[in-house]
Amino acid sequence: MTQAPAPHDDNQPRPAEGYAGDVTPELAARWLASGEAVMVDVRTDAEREWVGFVPGAVAVAWKQWPGMAMNAGFDDALRAAVPPGGKVVLLCRSGVRSVAAARRATELGIEAYNILEGFEGDADGDAHRGNKGGWRLRGLPWRQN
Repeated sequence: MTQAPAPHDDNQPRPAEGYAGDVTPELAARWLASGEAVMVDVRTDAEREWVGFVPGAVAVAWKQWPGMAMNAGFDDALRAAVPPGGKVVLLCRSGVRSVAAARRATELGIEAYNILEGFEGDADGDAHRGNKGGWRLRGLPWRQN
């Protein structure tokens, strides 16, 4: 008989491979508000401009539209955004690019966490985002131009 895993405490990071861990949007928001972490939004400029952004987040695209080419300046911009010895929470659309960015940040010696669900969450049955999780759906601070 298999035993169900114990429920996870969402006030703590979840273990992850290659970076410090995954955090819920709510935990990331608390860390950002308290100054405990810097938030870096790794979405494209177009995503932030058209879909919305988190006030106080530093914009450092992981890949850039059009073509989704890697941002050659990512490492330098990330180092500039996160104070030495500080930690970073990384945000993307759904929590995929931010995992790659968290792994890269870790390689650079930065304590890095992925924000689960991202800004818009997963696509629903109609392929629409914004209805299944995400920073915005959770009612956390965000703005739109």
